[in-house]
Amino acid sequence: MMDFRWPPPPDGRPDRFRPPVTRGPQTGRPTIPAPPTELVATPHGVELEQLVTGEGTPVTVFAHGLGSGIAETRPLGSAVRGRKVFFQFRGHGQSAAPAGAWTYEDLARDLRAIADLAGATRALGVSLGAGALTRLLADNPGRFDRAVFFLPAVLDAPRPAAAHQRITALLGAIEAGDAGAVADVISQEIPAQMRNTPSVWAFLRQRLDQLMRDGLAAGLTDLAEQAAIRDRADLAAVRADCLVIGCRGDDLHPAVVAEQLAAALPNAELHVYDRPGILWTQRADLRGRISDFLNG
Repeated sequence: MMDFRWPPPPDGRPDRFRPPVTRGPQTGRPTIPAPPTELVATPHGVELEQLVTGEGTPVTVFAHGLGSGIAETRPLGSAVRGRKVFFQFRGHGQSAAPAGAWTYEDLARDLRAIADLAGATRALGVSLGAGALTRLLADNPGRFDRAVFFLPAVLDAPRPAAAHQRITALLGAIEAGDAGAVADVISQEIPAQMRNTPSVWAFLRQRLDQLMRDGLAAGLTDLAEQAAIRDRADLAAVRADCLVIGCRGDDLHPAVVAEQLAAALPNAELHVYDRPGILWTQRADLRGRISDFLNG
């Protein structure tokens, strides 16, 4: 287990990586401030936080994973041309958290609203966002020209028990104000051999800052026990060209879900990585695959 402290070290590194004696000034490497976002009113009455970058066409909307947000999806669009719209689902960041139980239909409505307001013709969904994108296309098969599903976690059956355990642990740690416990949960997404590196500590600082400031809504817990769609046959009418990206060895995002999703979509390309932690171990290759596909 990592020795997390709050606040974390100012240079994004564990203290044990510092020299035992300070022989000169250290300016540190503070976390880069997040760019300013805006709250957008949607037709279904839920205010959602978004960030728009780039300009021109095509317009692509990016949907994050459970407990993540804009900061985690931005690297996936770094080489994508045109205007890019990153947003936070309900219950995340500064987005509203309406009362009542939430479903993938609600998440699809959030995604559809942001896409419609921006005039997006392409979409990328990560994990939870991939589930919302799946539901949106099942209900509106002609909505996008191109779609990327990165680490899909759910199709027509609920997610593994590990997903419910993770979000429950994360919500409990945030509610208790226990930054160390929060860091322990989110560090599980990172390959073990990289967890004590400066880049990982910088990432954890950013995630901790956001989660401890904004929190997560308790309504997200029930989503881990739901399926995105009723029947994968509902995807037979989807007209978008699709790219499905999965990986083996990821308990939260089983490769079989990616394989089933690609098989259910009429026009889908499938790529499965050999091991988890893709964003840390295969980032350049991943960004290239996504940009080549969405820029086509």
